[in-house]
Amino acid sequence: MMFRARILVWTVIILLAGCATEKPIEKRPPTKEMAETFLNRGIDHSQKGEYKIAISDYNKAIEINPEFVVAYLNRGFTHSKMGEHEKAISDYTRAIGINPRYAIAYNNRGFVYRKMGDYEKAIDDYTKAIEFDPKYAVAYYHRANAYYQKGEYDKAWEDIRKAKSLGYKVPSEFFKNLREAYEKQKGTTAD
Repeated sequence: MMFRARILVWTVIILLAGCATEKPIEKRPPTKEMAETFLNRGIDHSQKGEYKIAISDYNKAIEINPEFVVAYLNRGFTHSKMGEHEKAISDYTRAIGINPRYAIAYNNRGFVYRKMGDYEKAIDDYTKAIEFDPKYAVAYYHRANAYYQKGEYDKAWEDIRKAKSLGYKVPSEFFKNLREAYEKQKGTTAD
């Protein structure tokens, strides 16, 4: 019995000594899959209106993968929802810097410029979005809205027609307001 106890004690001592000499587990750098996990969590939080948590998740995704264009796009969208327009513009600009042909980033940045009342920059961005994706109906609609705000009803009307031809359902209130403004300006009936 005493022999068994000694063997057991020595076994425990050997195991503990082995544990003490093992190297600590090395932390691996985060993977791109982890960045996507943070992106998806951010999207979920943003959809729930939990914008600050969403921003935190997007920040983590970007920290893991600084070239993660979709993370910048989504963080920009969330900043826009929070009324942080300059931060949104910065994120969309970064997304465009990573992918200069990213029509959605141009459209979204244009939307923020329009909200800020900078219709020229908005129109420039919508035009770029359309240049890279000529069937981007939403960009035509948003550009029409910016033209409307500037009082350029001919151009707005042209973009509305194009948006409709691409299947975009123009809100009836905007359609009505544009028609009335156009007719008042021209003294004619718009089609």
